[in-house]
Amino acid sequence: MSKIRPLEGIIVADFSRVLAGPLCTMTLADLGATVIKVERPGTGDDTRSWGPPFSATGSTYFESVNRNKQSVTLDLADPADRDVARGLALRADVLVENFKPGGMDKLGLGYPELSAQNPGLVYASISGFGSTGGAHLPGYDFIVQALGGLMSITGEANADPMKAGVALVDVLTAKDASIGVLAALSARNSSGHGAHVEVNLLSSLQGALANQGQAYLGAGKVATRMGNEHPSIVPYQLLGCADGSVAVACGNDGQFARLCTEIGAPELASDARFGTNSARVSNREVLIPLLEDALGADTGANWQSRFTGIGVPAGKVAGIDEGLAYAQSLGLDPVIEVQNAEGLTVGKQVRHPITWTPELDAPTLAPPQLGEHTEAVRAWLAGPAERRRPGTREGQLAG
Repeated sequence: MSKIRPLEGIIVADFSRVLAGPLCTMTLADLGATVIKVERPGTGDDTRSWGPPFSATGSTYFESVNRNKQSVTLDLADPADRDVARGLALRADVLVENFKPGGMDKLGLGYPELSAQNPGLVYASISGFGSTGGAHLPGYDFIVQALGGLMSITGEANADPMKAGVALVDVLTAKDASIGVLAALSARNSSGHGAHVEVNLLSSLQGALANQGQAYLGAGKVATRMGNEHPSIVPYQLLGCADGSVAVACGNDGQFARLCTEIGAPELASDARFGTNSARVSNREVLIPLLEDALGADTGANWQSRFTGIGVPAGKVAGIDEGLAYAQSLGLDPVIEVQNAEGLTVGKQVRHPITWTPELDAPTLAPPQLGEHTEAVRAWLAGPAERRRPGTREGQLAG
């Protein structure tokens, strides 16, 4: 069965920078789209200078969300370069931008103006707080985690609120933007028209609050910080053992009963205080010390093995290196090698996370050097209106 590139032939004009926009466009690139990243001359995307750490080829932050792209440098304050940018937008199927709301309109690159000449354009705008009352607010993941409620439920109960260990809101917003773009491209197949897709960090965060958000809307319960405890499931947390702790997640009464038998305390499962999940939630302060007393007889690694063997979800807390090694041991092949324009391997990256049947023919081009494709893109835009060269496999534009 032949490998596939679902978005082959789709041209994406990437006017975004930092994380949410670039991750969205890298997702599209992994699926086969030709992504042309517009950057400032001299400095480029802000994240090119974010470090350490730096790899042999640049900032690891930048590299994490910019593979399989081409880089063209344009000064959007310069009328001539702005015309080039406009030409790119008019040939594109998708445009992704994360300027402050209204910023692209001031440059003559807003959706109303471009869609009048390119009616099939799918135009994705990413902001911090939307294009209405929060249009003037700068969008930073950390601030949105604070204002949107995520930090209020992250961290230990008696300690300061904590952010997530990665810019999670940016990542969630990138996923939402990708979904919106793909849905708009699908709708275009029947309507012939593009769309303006708007996402913002605050809405993406609040859309991801899931049970915690609905607890407030449905029951008036405002969640608070509980450390690693779960508000509605017990035990579902780190539990102390002989050499530290082990994560245990009992999602039903059967799993809890098996856990109790394995730790040598089967009577806990028949105790009225612990026999149902609701009872365990009400009596967690009594139950957890009893479980930890029994878990002190063995190590976290051994408990992980023992619990997994009886169908109770459990795991030691791993570092990122250990997590990647574990994924590899499961046959998930989490890491790919990326190549430069000469076909030489220049680094490793976490692969596109979706597995396809038939197999995805994901390109593996290293993130571009600043302005690496400027001349080729300019030559292509100066040429005939034919938008792409037939047979292109790696997104190289016709000269």
